[in-house]
Amino acid sequence: QCPISSGESYTYRFTITGQEGTLWWHAHSSWLRASVYGALIIYPRAGTTYPFTRPHRETPLLLGEWWNRNPIDVVNQATRTGAAPNVSDAFTINGQPGDAYRCSRQDTYRVSVKPGETNLLRVVNAALNTELFFTVANHRLTVVAVDASYTKPYRTNVIMLGPGQTTDVLMVADQRPGRYYIAARAYASGRGVPFDNTTTTAILQYQVGRSSSSSRPLMPRLPFYNDTRTATRFSTVLRSLATREHPVFVPRTVDENFFFTVGLGLIKCPPNRSCGGPNGTRFSASMNNVSFVLPKSAAILQAHYHGINGVFTTDFPVNPPIKFDYTAQNISRRLWSPVRATKAKVLKYNTR
Repeated sequence: QCPISSGESYTYRFTITGQEGTLWWHAHSSWLRASVYGALIIYPRAGTTYPFTRPHRETPLLLGEWWNRNPIDVVNQATRTGAAPNVSDAFTINGQPGDAYRCSRQDTYRVSVKPGETNLLRVVNAALNTELFFTVANHRLTVVAVDASYTKPYRTNVIMLGPGQTTDVLMVADQRPGRYYIAARAYASGRGVPFDNTTTTAILQYQVGRSSSSSRPLMPRLPFYNDTRTATRFSTVLRSLATREHPVFVPRTVDENFFFTVGLGLIKCPPNRSCGGPNGTRFSASMNNVSFVLPKSAAILQAHYHGINGVFTTDFPVNPPIKFDYTAQNISRRLWSPVRATKAKVLKYNTR
């Protein structure tokens, strides 16, 4: 998708079918999406309501990443050297890293609540590469939707969101009036892999009468950055609501079965080049151990419809080349170096 040129405009028309809740929009040119994004909220149709008690108020909370450098320069450096991109310098909540940073103390995002009220928090992980833990000090969260699809209510102290994921939670202001930190930090379980080990905060403040509390905010206990048990427990308990008003239709007849493993491999450095990956290699993303090579002579769809040969092959693997422990820290050396190719899998129309 080409970027919008300076001084130009772009109209994006799309149809929303069967979704209610929170999605989000973002810039779609390289890493510019680190800087331009926002919530896209889909409300119930007129005459209908939420499948839970209507909240008194709602608050979008967008979790982002901040680099002290231009993020385009960061990704360009990684692409040029073949090394991993530099990690972010801070995480943000609605554009602010929080009052632990001098530059953000006056502008730290604040959520005002009244005692007894229910607030629908629409949480979006707009970070580029990082899964995030999210919590509110001393307050329980009830998950009611994920990615604009209602879920069976699930009560928890902490949620975990992957990049691009949204989660709607109900939070009741049932604690002693005061100020409480809303906080997020990285979930990063890879051994020896650099990550942003900072914590971003916003402030939940109770309104009593016409004034708000000025007490020091209470900090929550976030999971450790490598707490896989908490992350896995959260992701495995989520279930679709699946009621008469919000049914879930799952095809029972399957024509094709795909099993994709997405990974990060190492490829040789081109001749007369210096590369920044391990042992002088370059990092390369892959699916089923195939690293995509952008065609140069024609687009894939153009070649398909016009019968242009030599642009791509139709033998993209629908399974990984070998079976292995997909959650282990170490994998077979056979999978370290992906195949570089332009492959596609052709499906007949209406294939299930």
